[in-house]
Amino acid sequence: MVVSRGGGMGGASGGHAHPLQSQERLFQQRVAAAPGFQNGGQTMMPSPTLNIPMSHPIRPQSISGLSKLQQQAPPPQQLQRPVSAPSGMGVQFVPVCRYEDSQAIRATSFHPSGRFFALGTNSKQLHICLYPDIKKTQSRPMAHEATRNAEIAVTRPKQHRGSVYCLSFNPNGDLLATGSNDKTIRLMAFNEDSCRIGAEMELTCHDGTVRDLIFIESSINRSTILVSGGAGNCHLNVTDCNTGQLIQSMKGHSAPILGLYTWSQAGNQFVSCSQDKTIRFWDLRQQTATNVISPGNNKSHNASPVTSVCVDPNGKLLVSGHEDASVALFDIGGNRVLQTFRPHGDEVRTVRFSNAAFYLLTASYDKRVVITDMRGDLMAPLMYLPVAEHSDKVVQCRWHPHDFSFLSTSADRSAVLWSLPNR
Repeated sequence: MVVSRGGGMGGASGGHAHPLQSQERLFQQRVAAAPGFQNGGQTMMPSPTLNIPMSHPIRPQSISGLSKLQQQAPPPQQLQRPVSAPSGMGVQFVPVCRYEDSQAIRATSFHPSGRFFALGTNSKQLHICLYPDIKKTQSRPMAHEATRNAEIAVTRPKQHRGSVYCLSFNPNGDLLATGSNDKTIRLMAFNEDSCRIGAEMELTCHDGTVRDLIFIESSINRSTILVSGGAGNCHLNVTDCNTGQLIQSMKGHSAPILGLYTWSQAGNQFVSCSQDKTIRFWDLRQQTATNVISPGNNKSHNASPVTSVCVDPNGKLLVSGHEDASVALFDIGGNRVLQTFRPHGDEVRTVRFSNAAFYLLTASYDKRVVITDMRGDLMAPLMYLPVAEHSDKVVQCRWHPHDFSFLSTSADRSAVLWSLPNR
């Protein structure tokens, strides 16, 4: 059975394709050149860079074995396990800019254009920052050198009456929503040209902390839909963004919902994960979950609350992060767990595919951000590498929609934009 995760990913086409391709190629070269890599506790000899033409994003993935393309290519360099300090990392991203707050920073999201990123803080604030020209800052060779402050374009000091737990832009970039432990959602119009917030409304459909929210461009009534979930009654609330009216409340989870995700070819579908140790697939046209996954039922993986989830752009592979520091791969079509692995030493808080799904970004309470190579046999031991570190728990990470860079937020009261150095 073949799982394909190449191509079809929004933001990897057009004028942005070549910079992203060159950045991913640079990352591959850095990995190949770094010595002393480990995988599964076994030290591996250095091997050549996997030479996949980046101009052709189609990338077959084989569950039972390597595809023909991958069999002809040299194996990818093994990636090392987490080390004790950033200076020991074989391939290290450098901080391009950062924002520091008086309290922990939980949430971040890139605008789909890539021009802005939003931050939500425990100090009740919302900031919209300008994405910098990373070409001007990538020349720094060391991560400990001075990092410039993020350029804030919009500040809302009292976005909520409590901490901002989650936020997201819609796919068109003209809406922004935030959720809080004050049990409310703020839905706002956003003007990309002027970088300004316009009309807004407060949604009060939740009776507990709003832990995550996503936008779906629904084909049912051709409107933008907001799906949100969290604590309280643990229902998933579906809201029409045009009217602000609650369309339906979907029941199924028995403990707080910790993560939501929809993907490029999902249509009316999305997935949720929960403290109840299950992952549920949903369709806006149905009242109940279309599929329920319990990774803990697999012999190789003890039951653990699911803290984060993502699906590849083609909707074939699901990845989940867990409270027990594990990451699980699930074959959606085959309805089976492929494998679990532990790239972290503590609770995993983020799992996200890169633009073309070559790599998986994970972030953890162990203070580290790790990249896992998702090319090749998905039932074989996976190769992963720590690429960034905070001084306290990492809460959330998000890839830039076009560049090979990412944002991380942390309990150390900072949000950092990371990118590969040019040298």
